[in-house]
Amino acid sequence: MDVILSIFAALPGSISQGLVWGVMALGVYVTFKLLDFADLTVDSSICTGGAVSTMLIINGMNPLLSLVFSVLAGMLAGAATGLLHTKLGIPPILAGILTQLGLYSVNMRILGRANQSLLGQSTIISSGNLAMAIAIGLLFALAAVGFMYWFFGTELGCAIRATGNNQNMVRAQGVNTDFTKLVALIISNGMVGLSGGLLAQYSGYADVQMGRGAIVIGLASVIIGEVVFGGKGNFALRLIAVAVGSILYYTVIAFVLQLGLNTNDLKLFSSLVVAAALATPYLKNKYKSRKQRKKLAAASKEG
Repeated sequence: MDVILSIFAALPGSISQGLVWGVMALGVYVTFKLLDFADLTVDSSICTGGAVSTMLIINGMNPLLSLVFSVLAGMLAGAATGLLHTKLGIPPILAGILTQLGLYSVNMRILGRANQSLLGQSTIISSGNLAMAIAIGLLFALAAVGFMYWFFGTELGCAIRATGNNQNMVRAQGVNTDFTKLVALIISNGMVGLSGGLLAQYSGYADVQMGRGAIVIGLASVIIGEVVFGGKGNFALRLIAVAVGSILYYTVIAFVLQLGLNTNDLKLFSSLVVAAALATPYLKNKYKSRKQRKKLAAASKEG
């Protein structure tokens, strides 16, 4: 009973944190699901967004305005990965890793040291006021969903989605797939940078290691949302499912922590959650195929 009460007590924190990370997960959705591009830039670009927002706030900038620069910083990170891939022919995973490694030094330069505190600074979102944090997180998550729904319905947005489905076909139609990939990576990491700025303000500090494992959280949110909603519905519903997946991920994390999971094992647990979520659609399809083959075999024997 005490465990259940503790879980309910932790629920507002899970929701607020899930919404903040949900913006990042939407950025991961762009590359992972729409573009079919394994972008590992995320682990550092989220920190870049947080570092930029933190330092600007410390130097007197309005916390809301600082998020604009977080977005721009994330977009620059995405552009770096995109240019490494499209102009230098570096494979997607390696391009992301190279940018991720380079951004570590950039983030250290921005922060000036390993971490910076926002203690005593004004922020638009804070873990100290969970009701306000949920409202602000929901507002930004809905704004991100609205922007993505609009943009990916435009001609350029449709070209990006088509590039992820079949870039050879799109190229045959005269579309510059290098440009569509670059734009997608810029948009994706711009949203990741925004999430980083929100996360820094929510947590009250920015740390050079704050993005470690971000890609795992993003993938978990995307896949969990897809599994729960069945990957069905229109594009807007699938985007909302990603944000909901992030909330569910942090709710599960809160649940297992209340059950006594050692925090040192949290990364292992996260990896297992992602592996299970990724394997579920495959195993489900494999089971359906086997069932259909048995039916066909049975029908052929009867015939």
